[in-house]
Amino acid sequence: MARSEDSPWAVSVAQVASRAGQSKPVDSDFPAPGGIGDEVIGVEEGAPVHVAGSFDSIVDGLVLTARVTAPVHAECTRCLKPLRRDWGVDVTAFFPYESPAADAGKGRGRDEEVEIIAGEEESEDTYPLLANGAFADLEALLRDTLVEALPLQPLCREDCRGLCSQCGADLNEDPDHHHDVTDIRFAALAGLKAQLEAEQRD
Repeated sequence: MARSEDSPWAVSVAQVASRAGQSKPVDSDFPAPGGIGDEVIGVEEGAPVHVAGSFDSIVDGLVLTARVTAPVHAECTRCLKPLRRDWGVDVTAFFPYESPAADAGKGRGRDEEVEIIAGEEESEDTYPLLANGAFADLEALLRDTLVEALPLQPLCREDCRGLCSQCGADLNEDPDHHHDVTDIRFAALAGLKAQLEAEQRD
């Protein structure tokens, strides 16, 4: 069975977890976890995700404040051009120390124990420390952060003109592109006019 410290997302934090007020900088690449996006937009599994920030120790845990930058592949929703760019997002996450409440609950009644557990439900930006608080594993944090940050409608540029609805031409490359469209109401008159002109020539 793999140890916590062998995880590619593990960061050793034992040296800052001993007392409040200490800080450990983080400036490293981690492999992107699987499941971030899809074929239309996402981050390829194993791609380098850069984390730059610090773990800061407080009384009841560690706070990670960092900038997460990942290479995102996408497709412009207007012109369908493939996009590849670095996508950055700021993140603040809490890694609490193991609570003694779990041990204290062993001598309590079941109803009281359930109440304690329910009152300590973790929020979405809270992640567990591993190996008795010696390591912070960033896998779930990276996945959650990047999935939430992916744009729903990525654009190659804000003023992308998209594609011609009639022929599919890229309107960014030919902004004057247009089609002469005859109003269907005048189509019969145009046909009659052409017939009369032909008769006059005869």
